[in-house]
Amino acid sequence: MPQRFERKVALVTGGGSGIGAAIAHRLAAEGAAVMISGRTEKRLTETASDMPATRTATFVANVASRRECDALVAATVARFGRLDTLVNAAGMNLVGTIEGTSDEQWDDCLSSDLSGVFYMSRAAVPHLIASKGSIVNIGSVSSLGGGWNHAAYNAAKGGVANLTRSIACDLGKFGVRANTVAPGLTVTEMVDAIMEDEALLEKAWERVPLRRAGQPEEIAATVAFLASEEATWITGIVLPVDGGQTCTDGGPEWGK
Repeated sequence: MPQRFERKVALVTGGGSGIGAAIAHRLAAEGAAVMISGRTEKRLTETASDMPATRTATFVANVASRRECDALVAATVARFGRLDTLVNAAGMNLVGTIEGTSDEQWDDCLSSDLSGVFYMSRAAVPHLIASKGSIVNIGSVSSLGGGWNHAAYNAAKGGVANLTRSIACDLGKFGVRANTVAPGLTVTEMVDAIMEDEALLEKAWERVPLRRAGQPEEIAATVAFLASEEATWITGIVLPVDGGQTCTDGGPEWGK
């Protein structure tokens, strides 16, 4: 595997499982020192267990907390001396229409999926300016076309897409890039209920030309490209990685 991140430092939130864990493994495999963050120490330890010990660290943090985000970035720089890549992969899914979503659910989803990206990115900015680094956010195809029964989640991911564009515009003059990867249906614990519903999947495949769900490793490969020096002329984009879903005539309708 190419060593595109040798002597580089990456920070991955939501790294205890799913897409975040796959990203942490991919960046480490390409030579990066990686700080992995999540809310559960056990999961972080499991993710880090087969990564190079001298280039891997873990930090328990909830990205919905500004103070914990600040502490996480500070710990990363203290441990590895710099920060080149921030990957905001932490987040939650929330099923529910607008009338079926409580105030508490709305606040939890927006805090996890949108405010966390803001807090982490703001804390990382001085270090990314110093390294001329980049931010890669994990969004969703729902930010490109909406979808049924995910009011808060769709709103949050739409916010991530526009926040990414704002960061790209504001920080481009410093050589800092920001991009969003927008996965379609991807095999993780977050979508286990969908993957077990054969009738729903059959309906879903009508809107996915490749007729399958994505794998976390496929999202990780895209993140690695956008974070690498092969993508130095790319900033401010929202890149669908969705098996072709967004080229069809409709968006996601999981749970309709």
